[in-house]
Amino acid sequence: MNSVYISDIAVLLPNAPVENDNMERVLGQIGARPSRARRLILRSNGIRTRYYAIDPQTGEATHNNAQLTAAAVKGLEKNGFTLDQMDCLVCGTSMPDQVMPNHAVMVHGELASSSCEVVATAGVCVAGMTALKYAWMGVASGQYQNAVATGSEVASAVLRSHLYEKEVDAKVEALQSHPEIAFEKDFLRWMLSDGAGAIRLQPKPADSGLSLRIDWIFQRSYANELDACMYSGAQKAEDGRLISWKESSPETWLSDSVFAIKQDVKQLNENIIHYTVEKPLVELIEDKQLLSSDVDFFLPHYSSEFFRDKLAAALKLLDFDIPFERWATNLTTKGNTGSASIYIMLEELFRSGRLQPGHKILCYVPESGRFSSSFMMLTVCGSQG
Repeated sequence: MNSVYISDIAVLLPNAPVENDNMERVLGQIGARPSRARRLILRSNGIRTRYYAIDPQTGEATHNNAQLTAAAVKGLEKNGFTLDQMDCLVCGTSMPDQVMPNHAVMVHGELASSSCEVVATAGVCVAGMTALKYAWMGVASGQYQNAVATGSEVASAVLRSHLYEKEVDAKVEALQSHPEIAFEKDFLRWMLSDGAGAIRLQPKPADSGLSLRIDWIFQRSYANELDACMYSGAQKAEDGRLISWKESSPETWLSDSVFAIKQDVKQLNENIIHYTVEKPLVELIEDKQLLSSDVDFFLPHYSSEFFRDKLAAALKLLDFDIPFERWATNLTTKGNTGSASIYIMLEELFRSGRLQPGHKILCYVPESGRFSSSFMMLTVCGSQG
């Protein structure tokens, strides 16, 4: 197996950052008055700015998902690398622009680059990591010399006011005593945002500057134990079964906001830490002889600052305590971009000037779709590997 290196990372965040007080103006107001829940939710999730693929003046979309992803991929064209050298393109996202064709071929069409292998990975937040893992395995096996993996989201396309039921105000009182209820479908408007990231992988480090060697990528699904928790294009029955949009009438699609993103909040709070941190990390610590002292930077993707201390407590419980000064996150300034979040965090750290050869970076991506988790270990390398 070849060693595999991340030789470059590019990110595209659409338009100017949107501050908290401008969110409702960009996404649209639900009902006759501004949301009374917004401030409570933002106080809990800690996000101060985010990005939307929406023109704030006209309210029209500026990018679809494929266009945003292609723009990120084009950011890799430098230092002599062109997209015609790309052997494989793997794209992960939660919500492609269409049911079919798949997201990756639409991105390839936007790029209009040479023919290559093209693969799409589906899911929620872990979709970006599954894309990266496919590309990593392809380079490691010797099939590709230049592979590109992406993670992207254009959540704003389904966050606009006309797609939501007028039920936000009725939940404000519950929010004051249980801030985690902010994850239900109406409240996800104040949490999700847009962005895309692209990573170039090679069997050798970049000729100059730093590269990141992928030591391993670990993923686990616990769908065998739990029902779906976060979903779109379906309704959840009392027995936990998802009823597909294909089983519903077109009238129901609108009246019940079938295509809105929804979250089973009770299930989330009861299971997210155990199934995405404690359970997989116990396995990882034993399998990889992992020590928290080996980790120089910890990149955790979490959807809200509400979970920050819960995550830290779980790590401490497992005797894997990582001090906050070694955490590298940008949720507060870049927002929760789902499958793109780990790309956007990693790119920021990669450009920060804080990395030195030999540093170890542990990345963590949970997913509440039906509870999956992914961890990745990177080693910072110079041009000699």
